[in-house]
Amino acid sequence: MAPGAPVLSVGRGLLYLIVAGVAWGTAGAAALLVFQAGDLRPIALSFWRCAGGLVLLLVAGLLRRGGRAKAKAEAGPRPKVRPWRMVALGVALAVFQTAYFAAVSATGLAVGTVVTLGAGPVLIALGARQLLGERLGFGGGMAVVGALTGLVVLVFGEGGGGSGEVRPVGVLLAVFSAAGYAVMTLLTRWWGRDGSGSDPHTTTVWTFAVAAVCLLPLAAFEGLFPQTDQLLRMLGLMLYVAAVPTALAYALYFAGAAAVRSATVSVIMLLEPVSAAILAVLAFGEHLTLATVVGTLLMLLALAGLAVAETRGATRTDTAA
Repeated sequence: MAPGAPVLSVGRGLLYLIVAGVAWGTAGAAALLVFQAGDLRPIALSFWRCAGGLVLLLVAGLLRRGGRAKAKAEAGPRPKVRPWRMVALGVALAVFQTAYFAAVSATGLAVGTVVTLGAGPVLIALGARQLLGERLGFGGGMAVVGALTGLVVLVFGEGGGGSGEVRPVGVLLAVFSAAGYAVMTLLTRWWGRDGSGSDPHTTTVWTFAVAAVCLLPLAAFEGLFPQTDQLLRMLGLMLYVAAVPTALAYALYFAGAAAVRSATVSVIMLLEPVSAAILAVLAFGEHLTLATVVGTLLMLLALAGLAVAETRGATRTDTAA
């Protein structure tokens, strides 16, 4: 890989981000089932999510060590692991997850979700413009507006708008969560753009380790171990949360976010509420409403438009080079 080149092609980066977004969308349903099976609280679940994902990634790294040695010899020297970068990503992840849970608790699921996922693309677009010199353009800006409109329709159109009171503290916590997500995305893109970032596996392992350390005191205060008479069911669900929407999804996220523009990453990750809404209809028997259809279509159209624009931009760059 030449210095400054992205780890992945833009097309593959987009695919990785789409899979990660869909996987993240299943985490909410799995978490709901965990809460129903016992008395585990949100921050404790977040801790076990990071800790479990860390263990699974370490095991995966040991299993593929032989193949990695050969690949390393063929690819040349790997970028050095910079501990302060991993600490920054881990703290940002801990802030993102914990502040979101606190926002939902303070002001309700609908308001917390809309503010967090709505503020994220805005903060990232501003940060990418000022810090990375990335421009969305008119088409990209319209796609962001369309995606955010779809998100509002999807969440509030389901009747969720009246399920919680809009409290200033909860809104501030949601914005704080969005800021943590924005920092995580911008840093990943910054280090990936100049080729100085670590490989996605190393980045994810260190990020989970730091996040788990940050969350451990809060989780211990809340209660690390649940009381339940459905232990096997809960363990199976927690294993799924650690494996699919955590270890797999975040590894794909860090790989894709290094190759794709930051604002595009933030909007593609709005696939999370889309996949969650679809799962709610298919797996939990919730009614397919007009709001679900309209909100989902708006967001998918916006995502498709951004993906096309991103791919065309990469093609023009390659041609000019």
